[in-house]
Amino acid sequence: MREKNRQWILKSRPQGLVERANFEWREEPVPTIRDGEFLVRNLWLSCDPTQRPWMQFDTYVPAVPLGDVMYSVSAGQVVESRHADFKPGDRVAGAWGWQDYAVTNGSGLVPATKIPPGVEFPTALSLFGITGLTAYFGLLELGAPKAGEVVVVSAAAGSTGSFAAQIAKLKGCRVIGIAGGEEKCTFLTKDLGLDGAIDHRRKDVPARLRELCPNGIDVFFDNVGGDMLDAALGNLAAGARIVVCGAISGYNDLTQMPPIRNYLNLVLAGATMRGFLVFSFAPRFGEAISQLASWAAAGQIRTRVDIIEGLDRAPEALRRLFTGENIGKQLVKLADAP
Repeated sequence: MREKNRQWILKSRPQGLVERANFEWREEPVPTIRDGEFLVRNLWLSCDPTQRPWMQFDTYVPAVPLGDVMYSVSAGQVVESRHADFKPGDRVAGAWGWQDYAVTNGSGLVPATKIPPGVEFPTALSLFGITGLTAYFGLLELGAPKAGEVVVVSAAAGSTGSFAAQIAKLKGCRVIGIAGGEEKCTFLTKDLGLDGAIDHRRKDVPARLRELCPNGIDVFFDNVGGDMLDAALGNLAAGARIVVCGAISGYNDLTQMPPIRNYLNLVLAGATMRGFLVFSFAPRFGEAISQLASWAAAGQIRTRVDIIEGLDRAPEALRRLFTGENIGKQLVKLADAP
């Protein structure tokens, strides 16, 4: 066991893009456990867009207090336990932050769960983690796509977007992905088999949506907000459903979010627009994981991960989500399993 617990502490609220200077590196003694607790050795960290708002203000969780370990979902191995349900050697996922070791009783926003044998850590944090579950419930429950409908996904080369797009294809839909850069668009069409891709860095998104979706968009799964959302609102089919999963375009400064001008089309198209938090579906997570596992085993859904090595590089890994450098799920690998 490591003699020190390396940690990233939130030092200041970011202004604009996340900077390394917003964090402080500390080394503390490895914490000790009490009855009903267990000690986890973090091996992998998940980087998610929602971590940026967590650093700034209260959301569905209180903002990370200055001076506390940076929040994140993580996965690792139990190394010591005084908890009846967890024993040393168990591979687990939870929300234990940017540090090597954490003491937990297993509760929290993301309760501790055991990772089944044969499931790799990256898969546990992507397809079977919050991003896969968000795509599953957001698309199927709110978007309710029907075979033959047109589904458009923004940030489609990201983790949640890539899963949502693939699930739409499995449901027999015509799927268009919006992403930034030629490499990402090739990934969408060649690797994931989408029917089309729009490079928002080089193309006129509203014009391309009209070309690729001449009869309008039936389902828009939005991870970006701002101009991307407005472009989709400008080309809705009758009865369209807009699933508001996130708004990463505004997370660095919500006061500068581009205005929405085409919202009247919700009325004209008889469309709906609804946001959600995946945690409201927690009682059904097992159902989703079972279906996602079945699709993966049949080769019908693919997982792509983008791995940064080392806890010391966690700030840079999180920043990649907002500079568009990652493809698929952004992860940080801390160490191999003992």
